[in-house]
Amino acid sequence: MDTRKLGRYEIVGELGKGAMGVVYCARDPLLDRTVAIKTVNMELAQDEMAEYEARFYQEAKAAGGLNHPNIVIIYDIGKSEKIAYMAMELLQGKELKTLLASGKPLPIPFAVDVAAQMAEGLAYAHEHGIVHRDIKPANIMIVRGELVKITDFGIARMRTANVQTQVGIVLGSPRYMSPEQVAGKRAEPRSDLFSVGVILYEMVTGRPPFNGEDVTSVMFQILNFVPPPPSSVNPEVPEMLDFIVAKAIAKAPGDRYGNTRELASDLRDCQRRLQVAEAPPPVTATTTSKRAIASFSPEAADMLAQTAPSTRREDGEIVTLQSQPPAIGLSKAFDSLDATMRLAIQTGAVTDPGPGSVTPVTTGKAGATTPGTGGYRVSASSGWSKEDRIIFASGVAGATLVGALIVFL
Repeated sequence: MDTRKLGRYEIVGELGKGAMGVVYCARDPLLDRTVAIKTVNMELAQDEMAEYEARFYQEAKAAGGLNHPNIVIIYDIGKSEKIAYMAMELLQGKELKTLLASGKPLPIPFAVDVAAQMAEGLAYAHEHGIVHRDIKPANIMIVRGELVKITDFGIARMRTANVQTQVGIVLGSPRYMSPEQVAGKRAEPRSDLFSVGVILYEMVTGRPPFNGEDVTSVMFQILNFVPPPPSSVNPEVPEMLDFIVAKAIAKAPGDRYGNTRELASDLRDCQRRLQVAEAPPPVTATTTSKRAIASFSPEAADMLAQTAPSTRREDGEIVTLQSQPPAIGLSKAFDSLDATMRLAIQTGAVTDPGPGSVTPVTTGKAGATTPGTGGYRVSASSGWSKEDRIIFASGVAGATLVGALIVFL
């Protein structure tokens, strides 16, 4: 066999080595494109060779049928003497592992976007019956600084795969494994979901939630240790992210999100709220009153373009309602009081005060809650009084009169 070729592919150079083989950069002369070639050396003991080869083809079967922007594309698969190989798209980027190597938190908006893309890619795989089983920073590539690609479905398996994991044999990276994987149980979609939550925790805090001197201590922590909220480690983390992470890394699979699509939806909602919170405050109209001008002048146009602050009568006094920046809270999936209470009580953010109110409690931040982020209070609205309706009707009539004067004069 020509050592510079694998099948029809011409080897250009070595990209790296993994647990199962070598990854090469190669050229496909048939389609005139550069690809990555992942290989598995079959020169092993007979029983090991059979297991490795089965997993390798299993990866091809699993990943080759997936077509999603956040999953690496598989082009071809083949075998040349003792070398099995898989041709896939060549990714020019950085592993998430490299970005986390400094031990410092990543920018919160960037971390949330990366986690959302991971969840979206995995949700697609799960909906096609495939569980990755080894989600870790080394298997996440960041392309062009923003696009996430999930790689290495090496120990993924179809629900109907013939290759069975032996009872008690742990597959995956211990620091990012779910409790059920640590216990040697079958991995399910919520196992991948747990891994995403662990990686998100590390991205926003700069440190993994479960860490130890050896594999045994790490596994013990995964099974028994509840890490502190991310916001207690990094004050820049919004309270909403505490809820999302807590739900994603719950010990029992039933306490986590129902599926990875729900996690992705909440992360996208959190991303939108962060963008709104970072946007400059809107320009508010001044409270100085102006007389209506009956000619189409720039001053009149400016006056009509502004929105005067709304008012409300309370206890016999007219109170101006100042505009407030949107509060970062739970996502739309938890807008209802009942769902909000369930999530908040589960994560320890609130106690159960009964119907009609949600009372904030401390979350580890020096005994204080953040208004608009971690606590909620629900109360009945008193509605508009008769005087409120008169004020509103007068405002509408005045605006109509000014508009008519501009149009007809």
